[in-house]
Amino acid sequence: MSIDETSAMSGTETLPTFTEFYRAINRREPFPWQNRLADLVAGREEWPKEIGIQTGLGKTACLEIAVWWLSSQAGRPASERTAPTRIWWVVNRRLLVDSTAEHAEALSEALRDPTSAGLDGHDAAVVRSIARRLRSLSADPNSEPIEVIRLRGGIASRTPTDPSCPAVILCTLPMYGSRLLFRGYGSRLRPIDAAMAGTDSLVLLDEAHLAPHLARLLPALAECTPNARPVLNEARTVPRLVALTATGDAAQADRFEIDEEDEANPIIRERLDAAKPLEIRAETRGSTAIRLVSATEQLLETASGPATCLIFANSPSTARDAFGRLRKRIPDSRADVLLLTGLVREHEAQRIRARVLDPVSGMASNAAHACGRERHLIVVATQTLEVGADIDAEFLVTEACGVRALTQRLGRLNRLGRCPHARAIYLHTEPAARKGADAGTWPVYGREPGELLKRLKRACGDGRQPAVSLPPRLVSRVLGTPADSAGRAPEVLPGLLWEWTKTTVRPAGEAPVEPYFSGIAAQRYSVSVVWRAHVPRDAGERLWPRATDREAIDVPIGDLRGLSWDESVHRIAADRVTMEQVPADELRPGDQIVLATDRGLLDEFGWNPTSSDAVLDVSLKDKGMPLDRTAIERICNTGFDSDFGDLIERASGASDHDDDPTDRLAAVEEILARIRAIQAPTGWDQSDWTSYVTSLQATVAAPRKEVARLNVANHSRGPRMHTLDETSIARDAFDLEQHCLDVAARSRAVAETIGLPAALCDAFEQAGHLHDFGKADRRFQRWLDPNGIRGGLVAKSGAPRHKWEQLRASAGWPRGGRHEALSCRLARLILDETSDSTKPGFSPELYRDLVLHLVVSHHGNGRPIVLPVRDGTPGTVSITASGQTVEVTADLETVDWEQPTRFRRLNERFGPWGLALLEAILIRSDHAVSADAEVAQ
Repeated sequence: MSIDETSAMSGTETLPTFTEFYRAINRREPFPWQNRLADLVAGREEWPKEIGIQTGLGKTACLEIAVWWLSSQAGRPASERTAPTRIWWVVNRRLLVDSTAEHAEALSEALRDPTSAGLDGHDAAVVRSIARRLRSLSADPNSEPIEVIRLRGGIASRTPTDPSCPAVILCTLPMYGSRLLFRGYGSRLRPIDAAMAGTDSLVLLDEAHLAPHLARLLPALAECTPNARPVLNEARTVPRLVALTATGDAAQADRFEIDEEDEANPIIRERLDAAKPLEIRAETRGSTAIRLVSATEQLLETASGPATCLIFANSPSTARDAFGRLRKRIPDSRADVLLLTGLVREHEAQRIRARVLDPVSGMASNAAHACGRERHLIVVATQTLEVGADIDAEFLVTEACGVRALTQRLGRLNRLGRCPHARAIYLHTEPAARKGADAGTWPVYGREPGELLKRLKRACGDGRQPAVSLPPRLVSRVLGTPADSAGRAPEVLPGLLWEWTKTTVRPAGEAPVEPYFSGIAAQRYSVSVVWRAHVPRDAGERLWPRATDREAIDVPIGDLRGLSWDESVHRIAADRVTMEQVPADELRPGDQIVLATDRGLLDEFGWNPTSSDAVLDVSLKDKGMPLDRTAIERICNTGFDSDFGDLIERASGASDHDDDPTDRLAAVEEILARIRAIQAPTGWDQSDWTSYVTSLQATVAAPRKEVARLNVANHSRGPRMHTLDETSIARDAFDLEQHCLDVAARSRAVAETIGLPAALCDAFEQAGHLHDFGKADRRFQRWLDPNGIRGGLVAKSGAPRHKWEQLRASAGWPRGGRHEALSCRLARLILDETSDSTKPGFSPELYRDLVLHLVVSHHGNGRPIVLPVRDGTPGTVSITASGQTVEVTADLETVDWEQPTRFRRLNERFGPWGLALLEAILIRSDHAVSADAEVAQ
């Protein structure tokens, strides 16, 4: 045992300083401002409201500061801790080059295993000390020191392991704001995600000037629930928002900035004085794309060798136009030309990201300029690259914009001050003629570009070729105060919030949440588009695999309506599962449509209405292959012999031989042989294609109302963590009573770890013990254990997924029935017969309400009701617990009309996010216990 391990166990371990921690993680000394901010946060036990640090000076160190501060409080009683458990890094736009996420993942890896991160000696001891402190904050002693969750491009399936687990979550403003308001985009666990966003969280809002409405929303939400009693201490009850911005409010009283010591630092001084000469070219009219291309060519002619150039356009259409012209004018042998807009899927974005950040030929800030680069690198981008992109270009061309946008764009030029030859060109074109109040305004930036041009010309003097030097030290002085407007956001009212908390049954015509954190002017009328090899043909058929934001792009609705459509559009219905067909002119903002992969409209750089090339179906990896001839031919990009259709019918059980398993297996194996003989189709890497087709198995799944498909090897069959999960499938069955006891212990441990009062901890222990008692229903047990081989009540089934529906029907369990409704009935009788339910600070009625609600909501239901299903069984369900036997009706048509009132009372007592946090503890404890049992088996 090492010395540092011995001291930690004896309780004498000294907290490493922030300087030691930062140095160990980053292999360099922190800047003075980073040390000073860490000391300030630790001393005040709260963050400044605004961090006003110029771009390029290491704002991502706020992550290390937040993690170090959290670890510093590990020895305190949980009820006294002020450092939030979760750290959200939020940006206003979808990140294509997200260096912050990569930085967080590297930090997490170093904490997990310092040796694998290349640390040794004192540095490794420092990092291990911080890691031990972070692990001690979690209820699970085997947890990671800190989880890193990237909600990238809408990957919304992940959420922290449990509320006690330290986590860094990186996402866009809509991903955070929608979760905060119980409508998480792409979320399947909306109450949990609301709890994770709305409690015990530090929200670091990067370039906060782009998201002013979120800062106003948080206090307004607190005013909607003035009488709620917090479940955590005051410091961790509500999110703490910190604005990170180089163009913020200089008049903000609680604003943190660099000082004289920072300016004396040679590295900071080099970056503050980085050469950024800006040439201003003003024209009355003309094609912006042509002018962007011309300016780029002129800059590259001055380069002494292969160079990097970044071009900013204000719209995807202008960016695409300039990109196309550049590719025609500059041969591939001279330059790599890339396009980055928001109209790109994550699959393509990853490949573009890799090229931009290549350590030799890319333009990452840590790349070696002109060292090994063989060609120019030109990146045409929209506002997407203004924020969160740690890139460093030698040349820059930008379309006219506002003060904040120009400040951010210049921050990507000569970022580290190492390119004295850096140059930029600002192209100002008068706006197109518009009428009324819009006259003299530019799209996106209003009237601000006109005022900015006047300021730039004043700074240029009388030179024949107007130019101005704009190093970071001078940029705010020259450009002046931003003249943009944050626009309006609607007022949030208690009634609206109450409707949003109803996540089980969404009220008809409810208010959309995005205007409340993005503002009214920021509304985008777009449709989400995904591409699939198999598009369900029949109305009511379910889409497989389920659509995710990762494979989608948001396209302006006008662009879609303007296309030629030979048939109706395939739209995903309101349940986000089944399909329907509508005319293109009936598309609505927010719709999600499915296009066949051979429809085109997408290329390697994103949305392209002129492209007719086949699109890769990115949903299939690790999922399987649809048993549909058209779909397989689209996937393989080739046709098959005439007998292939017969093979498909035989394999899927749709032929006359469907009762012959030998014939079906032979058909499946023949299909697999033909598929595996094909070389990688367009869009696939050969290694990825080989891995995919070899993972396909000679087994077929044919769920109800879904396409039959070939399964894949090693497809997870673990517990499904879904709000609508009722299948309770695992690799093997396990005992119901033991499962309930384990969940009771786990949920109590989590509650104690985060610092909940003793009475609430008692409620979790009791709710955890009761939560799955409804599974004692005879029908449910026949579903889980049809042959009765376990000899007792079981909590999970070991049946294969493709037999779920068949087993459910054979057992007589109603489709859509909820076992937790029965658990709640049983729990009510058990609680009513319990004499001692008085808890300090809780009335017996409140304690009973809470336990019952935790039981009924442990799969995300009961907010505010559990929907009935057609049943009418005369049977009953009974259970014996602690020597007490209770029996209730098993009819799932019976509605618990006390639940809506119970839900309302608990919301008023604990607040919407407090109650969601309590639910999250039990739900995630249930998930964790099930996962642990899977591993043990």
